[in-house]
Amino acid sequence: MNISALTALLEAVLFACGSPVTDERLSEVLEVSRTDIAAAAEELKKKTDSPDSGIQLIYLDGAYQLCTKSCTADVVRKALELRKTPPLSKAALEVLAIVAYNQPVTRSFIETVRGVDSAYVVGSLLDKGLLCEKGVLDAPGKPTLLGTGEGFLRCFGLESLSDLPDASLLCESAETVGSLIPEDEQ
Repeated sequence: MNISALTALLEAVLFACGSPVTDERLSEVLEVSRTDIAAAAEELKKKTDSPDSGIQLIYLDGAYQLCTKSCTADVVRKALELRKTPPLSKAALEVLAIVAYNQPVTRSFIETVRGVDSAYVVGSLLDKGLLCEKGVLDAPGKPTLLGTGEGFLRCFGLESLSDLPDASLLCESAETVGSLIPEDEQ
């Protein structure tokens, strides 16, 4: 099968699915190697990176997905009559950071780090697909282990968790910012 035909098939499958599809699954469905899938994805990415395209190809932790470009989001949202999603709260961002850098973790771990009950925030992030259940801990009560979901990668524009900034750099940045704030305002 030539690359143009494979690229067209890849585009059709990803469009129809609407959600991320692993390169392994695409390889099975299209009956080609994963190398061929990567080559077709590269061609499709070139096509969607054009300013004339309203969609983009993204790669999320081993899976491809077609989605709208951010510059078209308002029009698409209006067309679908969807409400604009509110920004994440400070508490939600704290929980996401704790989970992203320490996963898998229990809700108890999150609450220990934050120092406050986090049940509502964790539940909200699970509902939004930013967190997901990763199993249970072999301990009394069998607490649920939490990790980041596909929604987390998509929300923050990451291909995989390895794209997260180094945690030690974040700590240094926070200390620097903290030293710039006058003591009477801390």
